[in-house]
Amino acid sequence: MIREFTLLGLSCANCAAAIEDSVKGLQGVSNASVNFITSTLRMEIAGSFPGNSLHESVERIVHEHESEVLVFERKNRAQSEINRKNMAKIALLSAGAIILAAGTMLEQAGFGKHISLALFVFGYLMLGGKIILQAGRNIARGRVFDENFLMAAATIGAFSIGEYSEALGVMLFYQVGMYFQDLAVRKSKKDIAALMDIRPDYANLRKEGQLIRVSPESVKIGDVIIVKPGEKIPLDGVVLKGESMLDTSSLTGESVPRRVSASDIVLSGCVNQNGLLTIEVTHAFGESTASKIIDLVENAAAKKAQTENFITKFARYYTPVVVGLAALIAIIPPLLSAGLWIDWLRRGLIFLVISCPCALLISIPLGFFGGIGGASKRGILIKGGNYLEALCNLDYVVFDKTGTLTKGTFKVTAIHPANGFSAMELLEAAASAEAFSNHPIALSILREYGKDVNKDELTEFNEIAGQGVSANAGGRIITAGSKKLLADRGVTFVEPQQGGAKVYVASDNEFMGYIVVSDEMKPDSCNAIEALKALGVRKIVMMTGDDPLIAEATANELQIDEVYGGLLPAQKTEKVEALNEQKRGKLAFVGDGINDAPVLALADVGVAMGGIGSDAAIEAADVVLMSDEPSKLAEAVEIARFTRHIVWQNIAFTLGVKATFLLLGAFGAANMWEAVFADVGVAVLAILNSIRTIRQFGIAKNRNMRCGMCAPLYGAFLNNLNNLFFIL
Repeated sequence: MIREFTLLGLSCANCAAAIEDSVKGLQGVSNASVNFITSTLRMEIAGSFPGNSLHESVERIVHEHESEVLVFERKNRAQSEINRKNMAKIALLSAGAIILAAGTMLEQAGFGKHISLALFVFGYLMLGGKIILQAGRNIARGRVFDENFLMAAATIGAFSIGEYSEALGVMLFYQVGMYFQDLAVRKSKKDIAALMDIRPDYANLRKEGQLIRVSPESVKIGDVIIVKPGEKIPLDGVVLKGESMLDTSSLTGESVPRRVSASDIVLSGCVNQNGLLTIEVTHAFGESTASKIIDLVENAAAKKAQTENFITKFARYYTPVVVGLAALIAIIPPLLSAGLWIDWLRRGLIFLVISCPCALLISIPLGFFGGIGGASKRGILIKGGNYLEALCNLDYVVFDKTGTLTKGTFKVTAIHPANGFSAMELLEAAASAEAFSNHPIALSILREYGKDVNKDELTEFNEIAGQGVSANAGGRIITAGSKKLLADRGVTFVEPQQGGAKVYVASDNEFMGYIVVSDEMKPDSCNAIEALKALGVRKIVMMTGDDPLIAEATANELQIDEVYGGLLPAQKTEKVEALNEQKRGKLAFVGDGINDAPVLALADVGVAMGGIGSDAAIEAADVVLMSDEPSKLAEAVEIARFTRHIVWQNIAFTLGVKATFLLLGAFGAANMWEAVFADVGVAVLAILNSIRTIRQFGIAKNRNMRCGMCAPLYGAFLNNLNNLFFIL
């Protein structure tokens, strides 16, 4: 059983990881994960919990780490509670600033020393009381090295050496920085939620001749709903009546509307633009396209990139090491008579404040999730940061042909009559033989013929699996199919060398000619290959079960480097295994879903042409291209590289600033205020920089990605001044 809780106000990535570990230790909980980005705790329950005991247990654990976080069983935005907490925080910070100013003026005026001290102590307890209590609780539970401990130790140390105003000022500055950090995190989460705002709020259920507005969760399969112009389609279904244009951009990323009418399939999350649609529901809400996509993107954060895992491990060792160095700085030099205790203690305290790794722990997963959210807005579903990171280093890309580079719909491209027959006689004979067949090639011939075949004249219809058909048409035996079928019937002809699927036709064992049927190329397949090569993909390969001649012709048209035709699924797997041994980076396989499932699983990145409503593709692949356009893969690579660029900017900037201030602090050239900037100030800047992934792909929709990727580090952070106004 799955249970989910919303952790409203969760703003500490370190605490989120600690909450996850603690919840995993609950009896009856088989697995648990905290998604910091969506503030969601998801648990797999193996046992049973009476009454509200699970909620109470979760709430107790959460409050051990974050006392102000609110825990909801169901998703609840509780906007009024958020506003109340914001107003209370602003009032607290304002009061702290007034107390600091008053105490400092009294201290500098030279009178009221005890009054100023009392103000400083009162202001400090007001601003930092919860931090000190939380640090004490954490130490009692064996959790020492967190930001609460670092700030409590540094500011209490400042009090102990008589720096009262500095202790209060540092705590105030820290709280202001944390407020802006929380604001930035909340804003970024809100923007990610906006990217995935395809969840319908209600459904108009038709019941006993009346329309009732109900929750989409309460609608059952087979129910009939009405979707008015301007409304979101709440559930997947089939149009019973009506005609309209649908905005499918939230699913496919494409701005061109799609026309639907009676008998067409429609998907939840699309917006009905102009007509009134009557729809019969085919999937319950939990199985609908919108619900699956939202769940997929929200849970993508659970699959962390190698960079995220590295930073988490790095922070685990980094903080204790720096705390140890701070202790050595405060103790060793005075013992060696290298200065006064008070000076070295101050340096050690400054060292403590600088050491907090929150900037990395928050900004890096935020950057990856922003990239995933932005990609989803473009109709590219990426199932985790690990796959996003793998897309950055594609060396080989292997494409399936049918349904991937081609439309998977056949069309007559050439008619070659022989032995004195005309093209129309050849086409008419083939259409007569294929009249009762549902094979895609047969249907393409019937479409090309464009007339009704008189089926009353057809007798002795026989379909030979994998070879073709024969029928008696007005006294003539018409045979249409493969060269083997005609050879078995004793028909002689010269085999042509032209590419494409060929349907050979004979009348009473006399060869009439052949018809070439080709799979239509997707309009942007050529652009996809060119774009991937421009992005540095070393080799592009095509594998198909189609005829080798057809495969070769398609590969030549698209300028593909290597091609393999006539492959069975098992042979595709063997070929991909062989390519895996040759590659330098990552290998992606692009296929059309469940038919290519073994190869999709074998590749470093399995990419499915999801199409609209392809459940099998969504389940099988690591990346799903919802619009069925192969060029979306190149766009996914660009998004992945831009995201990686942002992440490494944050790593370089954060570690660079911290290293600089740690050295300055150790040598006595940095004060406590600068130390706080090196902590919360850097965190805010890193978060603002991460927001660029969200704005780049989800909001601004700026396609000049290479410009952003090539921007120098200092330029990127100057751009974040604009992001600061965006946050506020």
